[in-house]
Amino acid sequence: MDAQSMESPTETRIILHLFVLLLLLPALIPQGGAHEVENSSLYPLVVSTWPFLEAVRAAWTAADSRFSAVDAVVEGCAACEELRCDGTVGPGGSPDENGESTMDALIMNGVTMEVGAVGAMRFVKDGIRAAKLVMQHTQHTMLVGDQASAYAISMGLPGPSNLSSPESMDKWKKWKENHCQPNFRKNVLHSNSCGPYHIKDSMDFGETCSINNLIQNCGSVTSHVGRHNHDTISMAVFDRMGNIAVGTSTNGASFKIPGRVGDGPIAGSSAYADNEVGACGATGDGDIMMRFLPCYQVVESMRLGMEPRLAAKDAISRIARKFPDFVGAVFAVNKNGSHAGACYGWTFQYSVRSPQMKDVQVFTVVP
Repeated sequence: MDAQSMESPTETRIILHLFVLLLLLPALIPQGGAHEVENSSLYPLVVSTWPFLEAVRAAWTAADSRFSAVDAVVEGCAACEELRCDGTVGPGGSPDENGESTMDALIMNGVTMEVGAVGAMRFVKDGIRAAKLVMQHTQHTMLVGDQASAYAISMGLPGPSNLSSPESMDKWKKWKENHCQPNFRKNVLHSNSCGPYHIKDSMDFGETCSINNLIQNCGSVTSHVGRHNHDTISMAVFDRMGNIAVGTSTNGASFKIPGRVGDGPIAGSSAYADNEVGACGATGDGDIMMRFLPCYQVVESMRLGMEPRLAAKDAISRIARKFPDFVGAVFAVNKNGSHAGACYGWTFQYSVRSPQMKDVQVFTVVP
């Protein structure tokens, strides 16, 4: 053998060490961030407002089948739209003053912070799927009204469709027979009980309670808001990798003024998610709640170290201090899977499905 081709014992040891290192290298290098690794003890996890059991099951089944958090949220909210949960989600419920039903929906990706939403969408029943189209195929955050409908249909969703139902039309007719009460008008005069409505010149709004024929007076306008006429499914999903998404869907408040957009499609109000922290969902009087962005508040409070129970309670109390007659609730869930709820003006229930549960469990929260 040529002397130059012979290896010294030292060179041989170095080669052997390099060979062993190459074998061990894959185990020594992290394969992506923490969110890339399945944690079967915590995830998937689904949390939703109200006892919408079938919706939570649909989202859980999708997430457990390795759907992304975004796609699992769509499956859950779409199930609620199809089932017309409480008559306040999906088509066929909550008629406006003209008897028409419209859709509000939102989806948010907690990894990318992308949001898609539709508001006051007519003639298209698939609210959550329309919101996803906005998020994934536009650079916008929200589309509204007839233009939202046209966009959704152009992207392949079924429509135009009549979103009213025999039940919603019967509800509307009874409301008309009751002289269009209750409604969401305030500080206006009317020529008859159902309008048209007019502003009175030089009206002293500080004395509105004493003026004849004046609608919605010196107090809060939320007394007629309740679960079965004014509700939202707000859902958070942690997929098997721990990635988070949230989604909402609602047909809004019964007898709302046409064109009204509630908090359902408002990121930070009805729902919010951040992969580094956790998620929140909300339901209740959206016209008031959107002024406070309670879900953004919840997530940011948890970011600062607050436990979900305290974060939820703090967000609700901020609203109640300013609007003591308001009705609403939130749930909070952090990255560790800890969850809690808080409410004001009503008893609130939220639903959870985790790997430790054999089926969906409903948690009740009292004011």
